[in-house]
Amino acid sequence: MENKRSDCEATNLEIVEKVKPNMPEMNMLYDLSDFFKVMGDSTRIQLLWALEESDMCVNDLAVLLNMTKSAVSHQLKVLKTAKLVRSEKNGKNVYYSLNDHHVKMILEKALEHINE
Repeated sequence: MENKRSDCEATNLEIVEKVKPNMPEMNMLYDLSDFFKVMGDSTRIQLLWALEESDMCVNDLAVLLNMTKSAVSHQLKVLKTAKLVRSEKNGKNVYYSLNDHHVKMILEKALEHINE
């Protein structure tokens, strides 16, 4: 990976030096960016919001969101790969739920932010 250099000098070097050690490593920032890419799809947000309310199977999610089972399954796979949802087989059906309370908190904080 190429190390880019700034083409200017710091106006407030003390601030730069104070902030620099607190910056996450680039790999972490790339992962964070990928996380927001996954969260940046309105269909996936709808799925997450529904799963915040209740664990649901693909059929129920498809009916709720007026989508095909195939489309719902595809988006759930993306969410599962990103570790935002988990699945559990119950009889013939697989039920999906939010992976942990952090996902719910992120959705709630984001909604709070846009409603300000």
